[in-house]
Amino acid sequence: MSTVTLRGTPIEVVGHLPTKGQTAPSFKLVGSDLSDVPLSQFKGKRKILNIFPSVDTPTCATSVRKFNAQASSLDNAVVLCISADLPFAQKRFCGAEGLENVISLSTFRGGEFLDQYGVRVLSGPLTGLAARAVVVLDENDHVIHSELVSELGNEPNYDAALAAL
Repeated sequence: MSTVTLRGTPIEVVGHLPTKGQTAPSFKLVGSDLSDVPLSQFKGKRKILNIFPSVDTPTCATSVRKFNAQASSLDNAVVLCISADLPFAQKRFCGAEGLENVISLSTFRGGEFLDQYGVRVLSGPLTGLAARAVVVLDENDHVIHSELVSELGNEPNYDAALAAL
């Protein structure tokens, strides 16, 4: 179990984020067309997993925008924005913002992802959502960077994630 904070109040998070050198757990999440999207769909590409509670919060929206701005300059890489938001909400947000360089994925049918990646919030008002984290994978799904953001209201370290690629 890990602990992060929400506005300074401790929040429990189940499990542990995958660490550098580990093979990332496989997963199936839900794409914008409601299809199952497995990690294997991105085989051979480097991946940034931008994991967050909900695109309808300011910090989460900012992280999607910032990674979207950087994604077009990444070579052989994809940015996967992962939250519990329904695909409809994710698609609406990205469409309204003109964000075309990230891929939104939902945990609404893939709750095991939250446990496998050690990001399921277990206490507080966001119970059941994902804690804010970034996991960067190489072409073979080995973890090359991971960060569980200690305060849910803070942004991740974009520079460290991008430098890992």
